[in-house]
Parts: sequence; C-alpha cells; structure tokens
Amino acid sequence: MDFDNSFDVPLPPDQAWATLMDIERIAPCMPGAELAEMVDDKKFKGKVSVRLGPVALTFQGTASFEDVDNEAHKANVKAQGADAKGRGGANATVAFHLEPSDTGSTVKIHTDLQLSGSVAQYGRGAGMIQDLASQIIGQFAKNLAAQIEADQPTATATGNGANADIAATDAAQAAKPAAPNPQAAAPAQVGGMAFKVMWNQIVRSIKSLFGEKS
Repeated sequence: MDFDNSFDVPLPPDQAWATLMDIERIAPCMPGAELAEMVDDKKFKGKVSVRLGPVALTFQGTASFEDVDNEAHKANVKAQGADAKGRGGANATVAFHLEPSDTGSTVKIHTDLQLSGSVAQYGRGAGMIQDLASQIIGQFAKNLAAQIEADQPTATATGNGANADIAATDAAQAAKPAAPNPQAAAPAQVGGMAFKVMWNQIVRSIKSLFGEKS
C-alpha cells in the first residue's frame, strides 16, 4: 500500500536536512521507536512498537539510507522488520524530500509499505495504516520541534532578559541620591548669603533702636 504524509520543521532547509539525517538525535522523537545500534552512518538497527486496532506489535529490524542527495535535500529509506512474536513482518520504502516554507521547511513523505503474515490481516484496511502513520508522524513533528526549540533559545527570550537588565539598572540609578549640581547650587548659596546679611542687618537695627530708648 502507498500513502503520503508531510510535516513542518522550524528550521531552514539546510539546517533541517542536517537534523533529519542525524539518526541518533531524532530517534527519541519518534513515538514507539528505539534505536539499538548504528551499524554505520547510513544503516541502523532498532525496533518500533505500534498498535493496529486491538493488537500491539513490536517490529525489530534494520533500516538504511539510499540515494541520498544532500544538495537537493532528498533521500530514500528502506526498512524491514519482523514482529517479535512471529506474527509477520513489514517492509517499507520511504522517499522524502524537503521544501522551503514560511515557517522553515516542509518534509514531504511517500511510503510504500508491504505487510506479511498475520500482521497483514491486522492492518488489512489501508485507511487504518494511513491514520496510524499520520498520528505517528504528527507526534514526531511535535517532539522534534520541541527539541529544536530547547536546543536554540529564542531571540525573544534573550531580548526580554536584556530588557530586564536595563530596567534593573534604571531602577538602581533611580534609587541613588541625586548628585549635587554645582550650577544649580550656586544661586541657592548666593540667595542664602543675601538672606543672612539682610537678617543680621534687621537684628542690628532692632538692637540699636532699643538701645537708644534704654
């Protein structure tokens, strides 16, 4: 059976491609997947646990990258696995490529999946398989976006931190007593001296008046 899916990555194509090709980094983002061994830079072993209707399945197997085109941001992945309880197997060829988008990149996926044994009976309905794939890829995209966000602090957070530092500095400056301004203090000093001279003159005049009367 064939079906198509897509998801967004909040990175430009070059960065998104490098992230998607780092299997050890993205494997934890895939629901139900567990990376067991990196055979080489293009081949790896692992297992995937899924549920088809009421049946829980665990496929153990290998997957490898083929026809990798780093310039065009496209590649194929071939995977094969067998259910741990001997209920059948699965073989898949997954072709994917990246396209630029307003939010970063969009990953377009085309899957050719073949099931065998009892597993083929569990997943007889193509709609069930496609719905399951959509759910898994949707959760993978959310997990990957969260990982990318955690690895790259946003500029907004940095800006808010800078603004907070500026505000704290302004508050500290405001709390300090104002430094005396020599130019502003000079008129006040002159006025104070003039008042003292005038007051002393008034006192002397009063004393003189009373002295003459006495």
